[in-house]
Amino acid sequence: MEIEEVKPVGLDKKGVELIVITGLSGAGRTQAMQSLEDQGFFCVDNLPPSFLVKFAELCAQSRGKVSKAAIVCDLRGGEFFESLSEALGNLEKEGFHLEVLFLDASDETLIRRYKESRRRHPLSPHGRVLDGIQAERQQLEELRIRADNIIDTSNLSSQELRCKVAELFCKAQGLGQMAVSVISFGFKYGSPMDADLVMDVRFLPNPFYIQELRPLTGEHALVQDYVFGNPMAQEFMEKYLALLEFILPNYVQEGKNHLVIGIGCTGGQHRSVAIAERVGQFLKDRNYDVKVKHRDAAKNQKGGTAR
Repeated sequence: MEIEEVKPVGLDKKGVELIVITGLSGAGRTQAMQSLEDQGFFCVDNLPPSFLVKFAELCAQSRGKVSKAAIVCDLRGGEFFESLSEALGNLEKEGFHLEVLFLDASDETLIRRYKESRRRHPLSPHGRVLDGIQAERQQLEELRIRADNIIDTSNLSSQELRCKVAELFCKAQGLGQMAVSVISFGFKYGSPMDADLVMDVRFLPNPFYIQELRPLTGEHALVQDYVFGNPMAQEFMEKYLALLEFILPNYVQEGKNHLVIGIGCTGGQHRSVAIAERVGQFLKDRNYDVKVKHRDAAKNQKGGTAR
C-alpha cells in the first residue's frame, strides 16, 4: 500500500509586500499605519521584532488573502526592539520583499507634540522630554541609515502625512486610487444614507411611460437608447462627467479613499440605473476602483407607480 506524502503549504514569499514602520516617538507612526490600512494593507501595531519572520510566513501561507502587510515596530517593544535590525536581516535572507519606512521630526516639533498631548516620552518618563528624544535618536540611528524611505513630518499635518504615505507606497503599486461606489436608487425608497454625492435625474424623460420599456431596467440597451437619445440627457452627461473628472482627483489629493455617488430617479428602475451604468464605466476607464449597485431596480419590475 502506497502512502501519499503530505506536502506542507508552500510559501509565496514573492507575493507578499511587507512594510516595516519605525521612527521617533511622536513622529506620526500611527497616522502612517492608518493610511496604509485605508489602502488595503493588513496592519499590526507594536509587533515584537522576533515575531517578524513568523508573521511574514503566515502571510505567505494565506493563499493571497494577506498580500500586503504593514508592521509598526518601535521602542514600546522594550528590550525586544533591540533585535529589530537582526529581524530585518533575517526577513531578507528568507527572501521576503521588505521596505522600511522611518518617520522623523525635529526636536522642537516633537517637544511641542508631547506638550500638546501631555504624554511622557517612553525613554524619559520622569525627566525632560528632550532627554528622551535625544536618547531615542541615538538608539535609532542604525535603523535610520537602514531605512528605504525617510519622511520628516515636522511641517506635515496628520492629513498631509497620510497622503504622502499613500502616494509613496500605494500609487506606485496601483493601490492608491480612490474606490468609488455608484448606487442607483429610487427617491420614493429614500436616499442612500452613506452617499457623499447625490444627483437627482428625475428631470429626464421617463421610460416608464413607454409600454415596451416599462418592465425593463436601465441596464437594458433599449432603455439606455431611450434615455441617452434625448439631447438634454446627452448635454447633462457631458457636464456631469466633466464635473466628476474635476472633483475626484481633488478628493484623492485630500486623502479620501472611498466615495459613494448616489444617482436617483423616482423608483430607481430606469433613468438612475442607465446613468449609474454610464458613470461607472466612465470612472473605470479612468482607473478608479468602481462598483456599481442598483439598489431598487428589482423592486419595480412588476409594475406600479411611475419610475
